[in-house]
Amino acid sequence: MSEAKGSVAGKAAEHEVRFYGLSTCVWCKRTRAFLEESGVGFDYVYVDLLEGDERSEAIEAIRKVNPRTNFPTVVIDGSTVVVGYDPDRLKEALGL
Repeated sequence: MSEAKGSVAGKAAEHEVRFYGLSTCVWCKRTRAFLEESGVGFDYVYVDLLEGDERSEAIEAIRKVNPRTNFPTVVIDGSTVVVGYDPDRLKEALGL
């Protein structure tokens, strides 16, 4: 099992990428695998593994870019948001 949050190094690091997911979500696992297989560097947060204020802050950060707080939510360069497992949109947004 992954840690609640951390970073994954990648050869494609020209974008700031933040992945929000749930540790039990199959679509989150597929999205993370896609990012890793594509060599994308990213920070990740598994919201269900956080507690207290840290969890509340993560949910609020997601809600700002994705009011429905669906998972996975990937935020690219602070402005482009991809919700759900969508490799084609991720490829386009990341220039892969």
